[in-house]
Amino acid sequence: MATQAKRGRVAGPVGGGDSDLDPVASFLSWCRRVGLELSPKVAVSRQGTVAGYGMVAQESVQPGELLFAVPRAVLLSQHTCSISGLLERERGALQSQSGWVPLLLALLHELQAPASPWTPYFALWPELGSLEHPMFWPEEERQRLLQGTGVPEAVEKDLANIRSEYYSIVLPFMEAHPDLFSPRVRSLELYHQLVALVMAYSFQEPLEEEEDEKEPNSPLMVPAADILNHVASHNANLEYSPNYLRMVATQPIPKGHEIFNTYGQMANWQLIHMYGFVEPYPDNTDDTADIQMVTVREAALQGTDVEAERVLLYERWDYLCKLEMVGEEGAFVIGREEVLTEEELTTTLKVLCMPPEEFREFKDQDGWGDDKKEEDSLTITNIPKLKKSWRQLLRDSVLLTLQTYATDLKTEQDLLSNKEVYAKLSWREQQALQVRYGQKMILHQLLELTG
Repeated sequence: MATQAKRGRVAGPVGGGDSDLDPVASFLSWCRRVGLELSPKVAVSRQGTVAGYGMVAQESVQPGELLFAVPRAVLLSQHTCSISGLLERERGALQSQSGWVPLLLALLHELQAPASPWTPYFALWPELGSLEHPMFWPEEERQRLLQGTGVPEAVEKDLANIRSEYYSIVLPFMEAHPDLFSPRVRSLELYHQLVALVMAYSFQEPLEEEEDEKEPNSPLMVPAADILNHVASHNANLEYSPNYLRMVATQPIPKGHEIFNTYGQMANWQLIHMYGFVEPYPDNTDDTADIQMVTVREAALQGTDVEAERVLLYERWDYLCKLEMVGEEGAFVIGREEVLTEEELTTTLKVLCMPPEEFREFKDQDGWGDDKKEEDSLTITNIPKLKKSWRQLLRDSVLLTLQTYATDLKTEQDLLSNKEVYAKLSWREQQALQVRYGQKMILHQLLELTG
């Protein structure tokens, strides 16, 4: 999954290769050698792309046309790297929360291996020191610019997990195999950078329907596919088959236009967290805003006057936990057109707002089965028709959520509408502003609908 970051020579320990050649020419020559077939209708270019390297149509392309095919032998993964046997034997010792350690060790080894088959591919990677994920921003800046968006909390978890994984699994493994990992790659900083790179550039092959119970597949690096940038309204898609991974056009692509893949339905806070960029408002049709589940509980508590009411409210909350509708860490996810966690939010509003005797009956019946009513639907058009108590609780929850940001919607609108002022903001300030603004627009829409 290609991030919209600056791409250039990879910073850090890399083996030799065609270093005097232009990186694109070197990469294309490598593609020919390894059987990675690019359609004559596409070109890898820095010109005409939204960020760094991208892929551009040199002639018009029709839906269904093959843009390129990557043989499975060319993928870089724990199974194809030159230390695959060792990684397989040590699989038990390399298990971690992320599941990424074997791929990261494969990358650490191949980056410093003088004769790595993937050296020309590495030359098109972004400069590792220039990745723009918020995990590389100073903590003060991350907090100031992204407070309320959910990103600082996600980054703190990542940083703690990366550090723990590195010192407890990765470093001991590299020290046990000094012939395979030179001292130059034994660095927490480089490991951080590679985690961000895998976050942004790797692909995860979907499980077959009958494999749903299995662990998800390990991530893979897919040369050529990770050159494509992302937009919500993409025009190409990666298809998996037994021998090849194929990038196929899904829309007509006129000559000169950039080819975009999709990384899935990603809200802007997820894009900046995992890929280091956002889609400016209103382009990201997949944008969402979160209302923390505990915020709805807090809003409901505001409406209680006496201790008995509070006790009953906590009883209702515990019951929702038992139904697995809510949790201390969870969030209700609101999109532009619909509530993505509709069942959870409908059930929560219903249980917290029903009269006490109805709740007792409801609890005795262990929920109400499948009597989901049309009038309880949480589509954007239906929210104004909800029961008054539901609308009030939803409204109070939105108001509490808006208080978690450091600025209000008007401040963001003033910045966005003044082109001169906006142009003077740093790149990070612009990206963070887009995240905050998109979320607040969704929350303010909810305010209007519940008013």
